[in-house]
Amino acid sequence: MSYQQEKAIAIPRGLQTELVGSLFEPVASKLKGAILLAPATGIKRQFYSYFCRYLAEQGYAVLSFDFEGIGDSRTGDINDCAASLQSWGEVDLAYALDFLMAHYPDSQYHLIGNSAGGQLVGLMRNAHQLTSVLNFGCSSGRISYFAPWFKLQAHIFMNLFIPFSNLVFGHTKSQWFAMGEPLPKAAAAQWRWWCNNAGYVETAFGKTIHQHHYDELSTPMLWLHASDDGIANTRNVEDMIRVYSQSQSHRRQLQPEDYQLKEIGHMGFFKAKNKVLWPLALQWLGQF
Repeated sequence: MSYQQEKAIAIPRGLQTELVGSLFEPVASKLKGAILLAPATGIKRQFYSYFCRYLAEQGYAVLSFDFEGIGDSRTGDINDCAASLQSWGEVDLAYALDFLMAHYPDSQYHLIGNSAGGQLVGLMRNAHQLTSVLNFGCSSGRISYFAPWFKLQAHIFMNLFIPFSNLVFGHTKSQWFAMGEPLPKAAAAQWRWWCNNAGYVETAFGKTIHQHHYDELSTPMLWLHASDDGIANTRNVEDMIRVYSQSQSHRRQLQPEDYQLKEIGHMGFFKAKNKVLWPLALQWLGQF
């Protein structure tokens, strides 16, 4: 099966703003489902393009997008961008799913999240519309659960560099640490706050977050993570699953050697060189 050419699209986001996304549509008489690809913190949608094309070739429509302030969804000076992790979940993910549902009104809707893309699902007002969620590298990211050397590096980045960069530059220059795109000040500050505590987003319950669906969603969820991922280790993945207290969650750790791979890491599932892993997504989606 083939897919139609990737389309650049604008996703309405409230009254005056929009997000930039890419739509991958299959050439098929019957659509198998519609998938929202939810990116990791500071990662542009183009990183996931080969994976999205693969899914489209298998009969799924796929929508990827850039969060506000990231990639093509960044407009103007980043120092003027008020985007936060919370707004990415409550606003961006929700409007992206609205677009997908409007475009494919008679379909099943799935979300495939990388790191933050899966962490924030419980903030979506329309999360109950999802038939399933597949997460890769998604965990609470709690610094205290990291291995010693990795913990030291995380403390330097999170607790020294983020406050310094926000103070001096007005945003976080994450690219200096090979951590994706520059981050809006509020997004980076919230990232730091949440990763210093248990349950990631749970840290903000009753403080900045007064309404959510983490304790309501019964959606089937598959949590894939790699044995060589220093962030989404077993303890942190289980800590994030705990926050989705009612979900039908299944966790699976991937060993690179089982797939003749040298490494997978925190982002590797979506890289074309690791496409041997991609049938795992089809096996999951094929159940619904």
